[in-house]
Amino acid sequence: MRGWWRDLTDLVLPADCAGCGAPRTVLCPRCRAVLDGRAPRRVRPVPEPTGLPVVYAAAPYAQEVRELLLAHKERGALALAGVLGGALAGVVRAGLGGSGGGARDCPDAGGTGTGGRPGGAAGERTVVLVPVPSARWAVRARGHDPVRRMALAAAGELRRAGTPARVAAVLRQRRPVADQAALDARQRLENLSGALEVTAGGGRLLDGGRVVLVDDLITTGASLAEAARALRDTALSSREEGRGVRTSVYAAVTREGREERQSGARSDHGKWVHDAPEKTASNTLGYALRAAVVAAPRDSFEINRN
Repeated sequence: MRGWWRDLTDLVLPADCAGCGAPRTVLCPRCRAVLDGRAPRRVRPVPEPTGLPVVYAAAPYAQEVRELLLAHKERGALALAGVLGGALAGVVRAGLGGSGGGARDCPDAGGTGTGGRPGGAAGERTVVLVPVPSARWAVRARGHDPVRRMALAAAGELRRAGTPARVAAVLRQRRPVADQAALDARQRLENLSGALEVTAGGGRLLDGGRVVLVDDLITTGASLAEAARALRDTALSSREEGRGVRTSVYAAVTREGREERQSGARSDHGKWVHDAPEKTASNTLGYALRAAVVAAPRDSFEINRN
């Protein structure tokens, strides 16, 4: 009911720009350009949690973009869902376009052309957007699920651009989690470890699609790593039924230096096992899992290395 009322008031009442406060416009041209005026890029938090899929983001989480996300999530500015969903759709196209520095570098085989634009080829696999679920108490307090709302808008934008897409909200919290605002990277991993699961029958909704985890923001990567873990466990359970096989991504976090990146879990002997998260995801799921977010910390954006 609260969400319906907000939708109505957004349409009827004039509003100031949610990004900068410019009068009588939901989003001014300058803030729109900040949100979607640049090509999405890959982001990697430091330290990088083990099991984190390849993540692309549209813009740094600063100033106007921060205000836009907070307005949509916390202040009920539902009219922003379409704009944020459009930005998210661009990130999804970039992430599916390749595993390197951008969609132009390496188009995938699923029907995506140069620049991440859909090729519209017959038989192109559907893009399945899986929103990272918010805590139940947060959804109740806000009156809506902001990530799911953005995912629906992004799927609509992808379809209008010729890419078959749908939303599969198959993840749910299996236990309560604490508010993460004051937690550091390791505490967030511990807080979320094993917190998500795929709904009964949810795995079937992912079959045959190119699955992309979506969220509004990445900070430490703990939420996306846990979501990826839940998807991998479901895939693994279906393949290894009766054998009790599980995949944990929380034994350790990535150690990263300027010259090299180590990723994996500690063995019983305390040594690092080197295995790229995206390779692990591909081995378990049968495809390279991707993730798309609207924003990320500025220092997590990768710099092209020649």
